[in-house]
Amino acid sequence: MMKKYWFVLIPLVLGTGSGVVLNITTLSNPIVYLRADLGTLIFLLGLTLSTIVSLITFVKHQLDTIEQNALDEAASDRRRFLSLLDHELKNPLTAIMAGLANLTSNHQQSTLDSVEAQVQRLNRLVADLRKLSDLETRSIEFSQVNLSSLLEEVFLLAKERVNKERTITLTMPQAPWPLPEISADWDLLFLAIHNIIDNAIKFTEPGDTIEIRASEDGNNIRLEFADTGPGIPPDEIDLVWGELFRGKSARGIQGSGLGLALVQAIIRRHGGETAIRSQIDMGTVITISLPVRVVTEL
Repeated sequence: MMKKYWFVLIPLVLGTGSGVVLNITTLSNPIVYLRADLGTLIFLLGLTLSTIVSLITFVKHQLDTIEQNALDEAASDRRRFLSLLDHELKNPLTAIMAGLANLTSNHQQSTLDSVEAQVQRLNRLVADLRKLSDLETRSIEFSQVNLSSLLEEVFLLAKERVNKERTITLTMPQAPWPLPEISADWDLLFLAIHNIIDNAIKFTEPGDTIEIRASEDGNNIRLEFADTGPGIPPDEIDLVWGELFRGKSARGIQGSGLGLALVQAIIRRHGGETAIRSQIDMGTVITISLPVRVVTEL
């Protein structure tokens, strides 16, 4: 006599897949069970496997949809950025064209000064945009960097620029435990630190103080850049890292709006983190955290 098998059939429908859930049993007196021979059982097992395949396909389709939505959102962000860029490029170009059209003997010098200022602004914007774009494609040239020497170099340049109008100080560990070397791209790290200090100089007034503080924090190097400037409004604090963002206090101050965006991109490529805290009429502190060792390229 051919051996029989007992099983339970429950209809299953999910998305575009349908099939059965079955439970094999050896109960001698089932209540709602159907009985079938081995051939029927194999057929139902095949149907169940087909349902599982359909379920996997459905889930994969859902994941692909989520991924595509993320790509669409990124593309939308890029389009918004290009729209902002277009706006930023048109302003100085329009001013240049208007200035050239109004060149007369009486107003020639003032017009030329205005044109030169707009050209310089445009050059800064294009240069910063190129650097930001290069970060997305270029490889990081890691080497052992003496961070103390790098900070000293940036500090001396900044000190020469501010002369005696502002107080700028650099504090970092000295012998016997100076800052350890880190694996980094010297040029990019120099650019990031220079941009932060340059920003502090732009937004402070004569008599203000700028402090650069370096310390070792576990497996990371912590750099703090503090100033006694006007501070950043709370509604702008989360926007300062954005591309082309210029706050209310930036009116009348030269800049491309890409300085801090470049800083964050560079630090992230080094496996580090950035943070900012600020208080109106008190000042701002930008913090950078860099790993002491970067083993592989990020």
